[in-house]
Amino acid sequence: MANCCGDDLCKTDQPPAGRWRLALWLALAINAGMFAVEGAAGLMSGSASLQADSLDFLGDAANYAISLGVVGLALTWRARAALLKGATMLLFGGWVAGMTLWGVWKGATPEAPVMGAVGLAALIANVVTAVMLFRFRNGDANMRSVWICSRNDAIGNVAVMLAALGVLGTGTRWPDLAVAAVMAGLALQGGVQIVRHALAELKAAKAQPPRFQVAARHRA
Repeated sequence: MANCCGDDLCKTDQPPAGRWRLALWLALAINAGMFAVEGAAGLMSGSASLQADSLDFLGDAANYAISLGVVGLALTWRARAALLKGATMLLFGGWVAGMTLWGVWKGATPEAPVMGAVGLAALIANVVTAVMLFRFRNGDANMRSVWICSRNDAIGNVAVMLAALGVLGTGTRWPDLAVAAVMAGLALQGGVQIVRHALAELKAAKAQPPRFQVAARHRA
C-alpha cells in the first residue's frame, strides 16, 4: 500500500451504510436458503461439488452476518472481521480439498440431472447476490471480502453445471471431483487475498496518528 489515501482510511465516498446493510440482509437470506436446498440435494445425489457449494453458501451466510455486526464500526474492526472471514475461507478450501481427495477413493457417480438443476438455481441466486454487491467491490477489506465470496460462488455454480454435463457424458464421478477441486482452489485463493488486504489495513490503521483514526470512525 503506497499511502493511506489509497484506501478506506482517507476515503469520504464510501457507500451509505443503509444500502450496505440492506444488501447484506438480502444476501444472508439468499445464502441461508440455498445452503439448505443445495446441501440436501448434494447428499441425495452424491455430488461432491454440490456439497462443496452448499458449504460455501453456509460460510457466506455466516460472513454476511459478521459483516452486519461491524457496519458503522471503525476500520480496524471491519478489517478484523475481514481477517476472520479470510481465515474461514482458507479452512473451507482445505475442507473441500480433503473431501475431494476422499471422493477419489470412496466416491460414487453422482446424479447428473440433480446436479444441473440445483446448480442452475444456485447460479441464479449467486448472480442476484453478486449484482447487489457489485457496487461495494472497491470498498474496504470487509466489503471486498463479501464481493470476492459472491464472485467465487457464481464461478463455482457455472463449474457445477459443467460438471453435471461431464458426469452425464462420461458416466463417471471424475468431472464432479474435478470441479470440487477447482472450488477448493478458489476458496484458498480468495482467502489469501482477503487476509492480505485485511492485514494491510490493520497495519495502516496502526501507523496512523490518533486524529486520523478518529476521523475514520466518524466516516464509517
